[in-house]
Amino acid sequence: MRVRRSRDGRHSLRKRLTLVNVVLMTIGVIAATAISLMGMRHYLLSAIDAELDSSRRSLGQAGITMEQVEALGAWALFRDKLAPQHSEQSLPDSGTVFVALRGGEPLSIAGYEPTERQRLLDRAVADPGSLARAAEPVDITIDGEPHRATATRLGDGTVVVMAASAEAVHGALKSALKLDLAVGTVLVALLGVLTMMEVRRRMRPLEDMVETASAIADGDLTRRVPPSCHSMLEVEQLRTALNTMLHQVESAYTTRERSAEQLRRFVADASHELRTPLAAIRGYLQLHERGMLRAEEERARAQERMNAETERMGHLVDELLTLARLDQGPELRFRQVDLSCLVRDAADDLRVQQPDRPVEVSAEGTLLVRADEPGLRQVVGNLLGNVRAHTPVDAAVRISLCRGDGTVTLRVADEGPGLCEADAARVFDRFFRASPGGAGGPGGPGGTGSGLGMAIVQGVVEAHGGGVSVETAPGKGLAVTVRLPAG
Repeated sequence: MRVRRSRDGRHSLRKRLTLVNVVLMTIGVIAATAISLMGMRHYLLSAIDAELDSSRRSLGQAGITMEQVEALGAWALFRDKLAPQHSEQSLPDSGTVFVALRGGEPLSIAGYEPTERQRLLDRAVADPGSLARAAEPVDITIDGEPHRATATRLGDGTVVVMAASAEAVHGALKSALKLDLAVGTVLVALLGVLTMMEVRRRMRPLEDMVETASAIADGDLTRRVPPSCHSMLEVEQLRTALNTMLHQVESAYTTRERSAEQLRRFVADASHELRTPLAAIRGYLQLHERGMLRAEEERARAQERMNAETERMGHLVDELLTLARLDQGPELRFRQVDLSCLVRDAADDLRVQQPDRPVEVSAEGTLLVRADEPGLRQVVGNLLGNVRAHTPVDAAVRISLCRGDGTVTLRVADEGPGLCEADAARVFDRFFRASPGGAGGPGGPGGTGSGLGMAIVQGVVEAHGGGVSVETAPGKGLAVTVRLPAG
């Protein structure tokens, strides 16, 4: 049986398994046939040897001579075997041949001359004396036919050789061999076909894995290896591991694509944010170079606007550097910080900046957390800065601080215009501004601000091992909740 190879010379696993099973089955059939034939031969020859041994003992144990045999007429008992019908015809296959030898020559018995078959027996036995001393019968060939032969010595030294045909035994063995080979060939062929079918069925999950891998290589990252009711434990474990790996690959690819898209948008937004103040500064400088700012008031106003745009660029660059450090996972300097004090200080600053805004603070006493103090100050400052920049000056703001279940919760809620659902989902995106004329919140009406404040809040809070969330709706204000691990 030849195993077809693939183009690179490697064999198919299906065909390898089939070939191995067929080879093992063939070896098993040959071994079983050999053992059964050996047992059958031993059994049949044992019956012939038993008959020969019985005749041998009958003559050998009596201790009589050849003359006594003829005088007593005892040889008549074997006359039908010694010389049947006193003719030259051959004995039947199952017959027993007797011949008496003295001095290496066949003897006539009771007047009967040795037949041709008896002379052939004499010539087939090279050493009758050794045969008489042998404990068991031996194999000889008479006229091309297999026989079992033994011998015994009479009292006067005459050697009587007895041989029984084993042709029937060999015929039976040949018939059994042919039958065993025919049945074995059918079994091996049937095993090959069944093995091929079963291996094909069992290997189907592996083919599914190959198809899935090919589909993923073509770009379909959503493909998974389907379950199979015929798969083995090892194949099922491989399927589960492969699906897990594919899920991680898909997640990593999706994350990479999202990060790349965010980076492109980030670069575009940063370029846009920096281009606006640079364009303003360049415009005022061109006006100054051309001598178009003649009045002192115009020059002072241009100088003021350039300083404001420069501060805006500086603030934007500082925020970008802060986000870059947060992305790199900075080493924060943790120590015990009184968060209540930070909240009260930020609320006092908001009251000074906007005296008409109602500010309610629920952060009495001392509430210590283990955190980076500059980072927490920036979080609180950005949250209140959003309220100051993106809500009306008369919109109330409530600041609460509490501890519970191993966390410290800071909540800043305003009564501004709020955000729609689409804007709320992107509130932590970098450079995001809410739709103008709609809701307030980060970026607020008119699109003021850099759009990095809430992104910085999220980055600092997550660097502390906490989380931040928003609750908002159009016309219902915006509530930002910060949860930090308790120190």
